[in-house]
Amino acid sequence: MVNIISNFPKFALETLLQVMSSLIFQKISLKNIFGLVLGPLLFLWITIFLDLEPGKPSVTYTLAIAVLMAIWWITEIIPLAITALLPVVLFPIFGVMNGKDVSSTYFNHVIFLFIGGFLVALAMQKWDLHKRIAIKILMITGSSPARILLGFMLATSFLSMWISNTATAMMMVPILLSITKKLEDFIDQKELNKYTVGLLLGVAYSASIGGIATLVGTPPNLSFARIFQIMFPSAPEISFSTWFIYALPISIIFFAITWLYLFILFKPKKSFGRLKNVNFKDQYTQLGKSTYEQKVVAYIFSLLAILWLTRAGLNIGSLNIPGWSSLLSTPAYINDGTVAIALSIVLFLIPSKSKTNKRIMDWDTASKIPWNIVLLFGGGFALASAFKVSGLSIWVGEQLSSIGGLHPILIIAIIAITMTFLTELTSNTATTEMLLPILAGMSVSININPLLFMLPATISASMAFMLPVATPPNAIVFGSNKITVIQMAKTGFMLNIVGVMVITLITYFWGSWVFGIEPNVMPSWAVTH
Repeated sequence: MVNIISNFPKFALETLLQVMSSLIFQKISLKNIFGLVLGPLLFLWITIFLDLEPGKPSVTYTLAIAVLMAIWWITEIIPLAITALLPVVLFPIFGVMNGKDVSSTYFNHVIFLFIGGFLVALAMQKWDLHKRIAIKILMITGSSPARILLGFMLATSFLSMWISNTATAMMMVPILLSITKKLEDFIDQKELNKYTVGLLLGVAYSASIGGIATLVGTPPNLSFARIFQIMFPSAPEISFSTWFIYALPISIIFFAITWLYLFILFKPKKSFGRLKNVNFKDQYTQLGKSTYEQKVVAYIFSLLAILWLTRAGLNIGSLNIPGWSSLLSTPAYINDGTVAIALSIVLFLIPSKSKTNKRIMDWDTASKIPWNIVLLFGGGFALASAFKVSGLSIWVGEQLSSIGGLHPILIIAIIAITMTFLTELTSNTATTEMLLPILAGMSVSININPLLFMLPATISASMAFMLPVATPPNAIVFGSNKITVIQMAKTGFMLNIVGVMVITLITYFWGSWVFGIEPNVMPSWAVTH
């Protein structure tokens, strides 16, 4: 032990030299150099030379840690999930938060909502129920160029409301490529290549568009629900049903615009009339009859969606429909995570008929839950807690209050366009978790309902369509080698702009009605947070 301690300076120097030599002699990108060197240097500069709030060093320390996490998230110098663990170490060391309090932020009801929803999604994938749903939708839509595009987009969009966008895209692309292969006998190759690009982009874009409609559809939505609760604990809960009512119109309107836009750009000149529905019927016939396991998962999936939508009831303006949780003695104790875990547990209890001594769901399948996303959530929640506890969110909000003189609809547009193009290069979940606490503080400083800023920021985080690195679905379709970056960028740029407009207008008018937001009136739960 003594030898280890005495040799530590030498060991540390050798390690530093190894890092420096790797930067010099190995092919390391500028992005990695920025993350590995400038990130920590900027962290040290902020902690040593800045004093944002005299007498409150935790404000400065929180900013330094947030900047370091932001740089490492953007550059991915280490895995995103590992960067998300920095608060566990740095917040207690710098006196920002107690270690126990930091640790407790990493597991909460939103995490269980994600886990429960993903367990049901994994069960769907295990028994191929997702393929049956997708191909059935394609059969219904028909086989003209417009309808095939609509079918793929509709199936992808619907599935991504419940299954991760990544899993949905990965499932749809092989089906798409197999169908386009069959089209070679009916359409010119050049025209088919162009149409295939439109189909691939349709799958990628509709995976993101469908995901925004539900709380479990995409990680930024879950991040918002938890961060909003952290920042404003007295605020009404953002329930699954309330979010669905707000976000579904955005999803539907933008879906229709995207479908029409892609069809106009990539439609083939020749008719697909000879195909009828034969391709999709063949695909569906090959799946055989619905198995007992598929039926069970379908029932559980349907029940889960119904319970989510009806748990908290509806309270929109004069419309007040109580939810099923009001039948219990303590309805406030029940949340969407409770429902998700309850029904996912049921899947582990029901035996399978096709596999002896097996259940519908098992741990081998459940272990595929993306725990890296769980940790990423936790890091964002810890960061949000520190923003609030240290007072950094209020400080940042005060610095940004200069735009408070603008009309709220312009502020919403600025937030939406900033978030949309920022997430073209960064993790949408990490970016959401970094910016939502700042927007919460800013809204309080300029005396505007925080939801008016946080809602469009959350939705916009999933609306990046230009680059393969923007979202996993974009990367998956790009991996088919049938589409170029230029094609995606040119197509996605216009959709980014249209998305900003749709999100801004629907949030300001429809969102204000759904969430009871009154212009220039600060809700009491935001004042007393």
